[in-house]
Amino acid sequence: MLSVTYAKFGDPSVLEVTTMPEPHAGPGQVRIAVRVAGVNAFDWKVRAGYLQDAFPTPFPAIPGLEAAGVVDEVGEDVQGVSIGDEVFGLGNGTSAEFAVLDHFAVKPAGLSWEQAGGLSVVAETAVRALDIIHPSAGQTLLIEGAAGGVGSTAAQFARAAGVTVIGTASESNHEYLRSLGVLPTTYGPGLAGRVAALAQQGVDVVLDTAGQGSLTELIEIAGSPDNVVTIADFSAPEHGVRLTSQPQAFQALPEAARLAGEGKFTLAIDSEFALADAAKAHERSQGGHVSGKIILTVAEA
Repeated sequence: MLSVTYAKFGDPSVLEVTTMPEPHAGPGQVRIAVRVAGVNAFDWKVRAGYLQDAFPTPFPAIPGLEAAGVVDEVGEDVQGVSIGDEVFGLGNGTSAEFAVLDHFAVKPAGLSWEQAGGLSVVAETAVRALDIIHPSAGQTLLIEGAAGGVGSTAAQFARAAGVTVIGTASESNHEYLRSLGVLPTTYGPGLAGRVAALAQQGVDVVLDTAGQGSLTELIEIAGSPDNVVTIADFSAPEHGVRLTSQPQAFQALPEAARLAGEGKFTLAIDSEFALADAAKAHERSQGGHVSGKIILTVAEA
């Protein structure tokens, strides 16, 4: 099968399309013919060698943690999914013609392939973070970095649960946040005052997806470090704030599918690249300032 691979750590130029052996579904897994694969910051951080102590990487390596496609193999003990079903989910080495998914859900008809291919990581991350701070109906949640993939996904999950959401973003993304039912404001100094003007009853909990060094002010806004969670600021323990970085909330996928099927969830796409242009996709991700998800189109629908 054709796959994006790299045989050494380095910049995006180490990526190339090569032929690799096809993987096969084991117990609890499905194999898909990949239509679309997502590109995440984790992919280029591993490729660059930044995470080699935590995630040893055998070469040649295939990047990618998520994909959407058509099931063509079903492993033992898999229920509710059959060959020919359209699914999206999480696995390893998804930037390829075939990929094995460990966690998956059936793709709703109203969810495009592009959205499905880039949904799993942001959905899992958003639900994992929200499960820590537990915003409930009638409460107010502040999301630092609400226009990005995780931030906008968390906002939609919270809004569906009856939570009022305030989100920080650049002004160019404020209309997008309003379309999600989010009250927008800008980043930077003076945030507490801007948020107070939007939430006269105060903010109950805060999710930081930006990691821009604002934890001190976010704690002030939330009233306690216990009311703040971050996915991006690794100084969190110094502030008494909880940091979540390891996947665990795999119930996010069926919930995302349900909301999408009801027309209550959408995912913005930042950019699309062909499999042969994976290096450009990694460059785009590594450059930052991404609005929505970056995806690789592996096969045409």
